[in-house]
Amino acid sequence: MLHWALIFLVVAIVAGIFGFRGLAGTSAQIAKILFVIFLILFLISLVIGYVPAAPV
Repeated sequence: MLHWALIFLVVAIVAGIFGFRGLAGTSAQIAKILFVIFLILFLISLVIGYVPAAPV
């Protein structure tokens, strides 16, 4: 998912350089959303990894 966020970030930067404002804004927004989702999933996986398992 981070891969897609980086792709949309690059598309937004390239579109911004060439002046495609609508495309740049949309791509930047998608990149932000995907980055936030990735960050939340990463934090959840860290918390789950640190919780000790119940003894059997």
